[in-house]
Amino acid sequence: MEEKTYQRIKELTELQGTSGFEDDIRDYLRGHMEGLVDEIQQDGLGGLFGIRHHEEKDVPRVMVAAHMDEVGFMLTEIKDNGLFKVVPLGGWNPYVVSAQRFTLKTRKGNYPVISSSIPPHLLRGTGGQKSLEVADVLFDAGFSSREEALSYGVLPGDSIVPQVETIKTANGKNIISKSWDNRYGCTVVLEALEALKDEKLGHTLIAGANVQEEVGLRGSKPSVTKFNPDLFFAVDCSAADDIMTKNGTFGHLGEGTLMRIYDPGLIQLPRLREYLLDTAETNKIPYQYFVSKGGTDAGAAHTANEGIPSTVIGVVGRYIHTHQTMFSIADFDAAREMLIQTLKGLDKSTVNTIVYGK
Repeated sequence: MEEKTYQRIKELTELQGTSGFEDDIRDYLRGHMEGLVDEIQQDGLGGLFGIRHHEEKDVPRVMVAAHMDEVGFMLTEIKDNGLFKVVPLGGWNPYVVSAQRFTLKTRKGNYPVISSSIPPHLLRGTGGQKSLEVADVLFDAGFSSREEALSYGVLPGDSIVPQVETIKTANGKNIISKSWDNRYGCTVVLEALEALKDEKLGHTLIAGANVQEEVGLRGSKPSVTKFNPDLFFAVDCSAADDIMTKNGTFGHLGEGTLMRIYDPGLIQLPRLREYLLDTAETNKIPYQYFVSKGGTDAGAAHTANEGIPSTVIGVVGRYIHTHQTMFSIADFDAAREMLIQTLKGLDKSTVNTIVYGK
């Protein structure tokens, strides 16, 4: 991996933006898409896409969509003692929430905050902590009272986002960060736009990122309505399941990009699968079949408008939706090449074959 790409990953993963609060990521994408596309447009919820127009009108429209948001929390109540109650934005395992560092983002500034936990000393003789819900975890910014918190501009509706430094593992093969779901997609969109800058494509390309994916795939419907693509590719990160065994599990670090054939919201269409398989094998791109219990924006996009053939070009990460995700540099490289080659091969004839079989 080039140092430029690693620095881009570091910058994007260390940016903080949960669902509905994606401003910093959107600003980053807008600044880095300029000069790579003909125009940049934003939908009503905040999704941002760069458009490369084809000189001919009668060509297919191909959409590539990451999502900007990461899992986080919204402050819902300031207690009398200055601590906060929250609701999760996106899916959290409650047992990984406690005793972590976050940033509280307010109208007056950003403040450090930590999630509460119960020391073992205070659990002695109680039978221990038998169950935990996210609602049980309070957040502590060090304020002594509700009034003090309010004086610093803290209000219900403010966002709370993990605070993490992005680093490489000792062997240089993997990266540890927060928010690879889905700053992976944001990174790979920019990398593909740069790689294709001087490439003549056979389609109009619409590439960027949606908002609010982690809270029910909300951003993809407005964006596909606005841009009306013929094909839709989500670029997203999924959960690896390889720390106990690789037998009978899907999503293994270091085994390539994902051929996502099924999830609860999307069945990969056979002709789309055949095109991706041919692309991977022709270009010697490592890939692995993937079946998921979760969904992506492709699941919402494919039933929008009059029906949009959709799929995912993805990677896996260990421990996603936590403070610390581990992901493979080789997997990212494979997904990057897969996206670039996929876009290079799409023209009117190929898209008609994928969509209509002729």
